[in-house]
Amino acid sequence: MSLSAGIIGLPNVGKSTFFNTITNLQVEAANYPFATIEPNVGVAKVNDERVTALSNLINPKKTTYANCTFVDIAGLVKGASKGEGMGNKFLGNIREVDVICHIIRCFENQDITHVLDKVDPIRDCEIVDLELIIADIEVLEKRIIKLVSKVRGGDKQAAIEQEICEKILTTLKLEKFPNLNSFSLKEQEIIKTFNLLTTKKTLYIANIGEKNIANNENDTHYQNFLKYINARGLNEKVIPISISLEYEISTIQEESERKEFLQELGLQRSALDTVIKSTYDLLNLQSFFTFGKDEVRAWTFVKGMKAQECAELIHSDIARGFIRAEIMDVNDLLEFKTEAAVKENGKLRVEGKEYLMRDGDVVYFRFNV
Repeated sequence: MSLSAGIIGLPNVGKSTFFNTITNLQVEAANYPFATIEPNVGVAKVNDERVTALSNLINPKKTTYANCTFVDIAGLVKGASKGEGMGNKFLGNIREVDVICHIIRCFENQDITHVLDKVDPIRDCEIVDLELIIADIEVLEKRIIKLVSKVRGGDKQAAIEQEICEKILTTLKLEKFPNLNSFSLKEQEIIKTFNLLTTKKTLYIANIGEKNIANNENDTHYQNFLKYINARGLNEKVIPISISLEYEISTIQEESERKEFLQELGLQRSALDTVIKSTYDLLNLQSFFTFGKDEVRAWTFVKGMKAQECAELIHSDIARGFIRAEIMDVNDLLEFKTEAAVKENGKLRVEGKEYLMRDGDVVYFRFNV
């Protein structure tokens, strides 16, 4: 199961540097607008310490971490919904991703041009949000026109969709994002089919100055932006990052040196790991593991998936011929070191196809085809 995150924001906020850092690729990160025209795509490893620990137990031939695809999308400007800057191409690129990483500039630096001359995180956020809102209004108005004729013909499903569209449209015309919690779960499933920009899960990344990263309560731009987002009541998350500092950390090859550098800065871990974990949390994604001499591997699944559905992620034949799932908790395996010891201590479970998989399950699927 793949996860894609689109990196958006105004030009010169640190998008391409963030992309370079999180994917260890080198793309142009220039001090002028629209250095990124075509979206850059890269894959970032999910640094799950449980995978590393499992691998260290048996030294398999191969260790495979889960991954997340990041897309560096061209900087947006005011008027994008009307064709300014990269216009509709930009908006189309956003529609294709699962989650949005919206980078907000919170740092002052005279050497890096701000497209509006002055650093103002709230204004910058509102510019991007408004363009997304305008684009979605156009999408919904066109959809409603098509639905009206179906409703006249007695289509009950079309009537339900029209009511939902009009409710969202009312909110958007107030220049606000719709709150999905105001809709039933069934309605939320219908809304997903609209593929709206304003209902995509969004993670705000506040790009702050290096000197404030370990003491961000003193960063006025960041604190003002944090209060602004919290006041919206949409359960949105803001992560403070010094992107330039994270890039510097990513260039250190030795893991021990990276950890030492982080400790010197008063940080427990790279903020990039927090970003990736947060994208998983936004989409209710979790990990189960397969464990053997050939490979130790992390598999991504959606919370609530059953054992047979997760078997399908590995191979359709395993799901088709599913017999049972033999499951250990990753913490038990790391404690007892071997599958045999886990079993001896009564910690090995046998589950059927309806079992709801849990984050941290180490599983062996028995099947016959």
